[in-house]
Amino acid sequence: MTGAMQRKTKNSRASDISPQADSPVSFSAALRLWLQIGLVSFGGPAGQIAVMHRVLVEDRKWISEERFLQGLNYCMLLPGPEAQQLAIYLGWLLHRTKGGLAAGILFILPGALLILALSFLYIYLGTSGFVQGLFFGIKACVLAIVLQAFSRIAGRILHRPGALVIAVSAFTGAFVFALSFPVIIIVAACAGMAVMPTLPAASGQNNQTVRPASGAGTASWQMAGYCLLLWLGPLIILYFLLGPQTIFVQQGMFFSKMAVVSFGGAYALLAYLTQEAVSHYSWLSASEMLDGLGLAETTPGPLILVVQFVGFLGAFRDPGSLAPWLAGMLGAGLTLWVTFVPCFMWIFVGGPFVERLQANRQLAAALSGITAALCGVIFNLALWFGLRVLFTELQPLELFGFTMEVPVITASDPAAMLIFVLTLLALTAGRMSIFLVLPLAALAGLIYHKLIIPL
Repeated sequence: MTGAMQRKTKNSRASDISPQADSPVSFSAALRLWLQIGLVSFGGPAGQIAVMHRVLVEDRKWISEERFLQGLNYCMLLPGPEAQQLAIYLGWLLHRTKGGLAAGILFILPGALLILALSFLYIYLGTSGFVQGLFFGIKACVLAIVLQAFSRIAGRILHRPGALVIAVSAFTGAFVFALSFPVIIIVAACAGMAVMPTLPAASGQNNQTVRPASGAGTASWQMAGYCLLLWLGPLIILYFLLGPQTIFVQQGMFFSKMAVVSFGGAYALLAYLTQEAVSHYSWLSASEMLDGLGLAETTPGPLILVVQFVGFLGAFRDPGSLAPWLAGMLGAGLTLWVTFVPCFMWIFVGGPFVERLQANRQLAAALSGITAALCGVIFNLALWFGLRVLFTELQPLELFGFTMEVPVITASDPAAMLIFVLTLLALTAGRMSIFLVLPLAALAGLIYHKLIIPL
């Protein structure tokens, strides 16, 4: 009797952190639901997470509230888009690896196909006055969206002890000294462990962490090997076939590195992406980067799908021996691959250890430091965008041996400033939906270009 009870206890503990292999939900039903979620996953990570909670926890009751929150807390610790990783985790809970694959792929597939189609239209129609007018308004609205994101994150983070110092230091390092994003992340993590208080365990959790099921460590190492092979295998093949200087290898290596340091969501990552894609590699211009962000804001899926637009434009303009349209598609596909395959790896490898990772206080302190630094990085991004949207001319300024760009005051753009102020008021004071404000801003830009400029 005692042995049977011990075996029962052991099995119940394992089931607390193992995926639900015997899920009552059919795989075909889950496929249909994940596709539906992928088609309506607008509104950024907050909106996407809210949709999954409503459908999976409240309406269908496929996932318990506790497991949903455990998965969300884990995904917030990871680099990459947290909403997509949460979808992978929930799919993994329901149907193991095939469930995670289905959920993660269907979450981004509709948006990826739409971004690809819009990238083609942008290349072939982007110089028309109609499209330029639309994007004139969209850029001003995107600047307002980024500032709103900074305000939300700063309100949550900067009240913590030491957070303001880390945020200001990160901004200074990015704007004045042009430090790279990975360097800022590493320094912020060390500062977080040194100066920020460790956080207590979440309420409702006891101090004894549930142990992973027997054999979970070995299985996780095997899964890590498979995922690494899938992630980096195509890049290694391209490296030896084409050489390190080709556009595809450069994009693959850059976006693979970015996938590892992409903490804090898309807006934090955009600063690093813009710094490298625009200033270092010259795959696209600052204006085109804003256009791509506007496209990603208005399509389903995670905002980080903007990397597909960057990959497409960069490869289209440096196709080598390929047709430009084919090179663009290959660049877009490779960029998607190396950006999102790591998301599956983080979940499949770390899923059995969710509670143990959440209980690591040093890790929590390091991530608090990173999150504080991201406030400074996002503000740097907003400033970088703002200078290019609201002014038509910038000039270099030497300061303590470093060079930064400042606006020529007489080169301000009153129309862009007006659209920016109105959209910012609509989003903040008016609490209007981004899906209403963006089209209105695009319409305002079109009216300005078509009706007012000709006068």
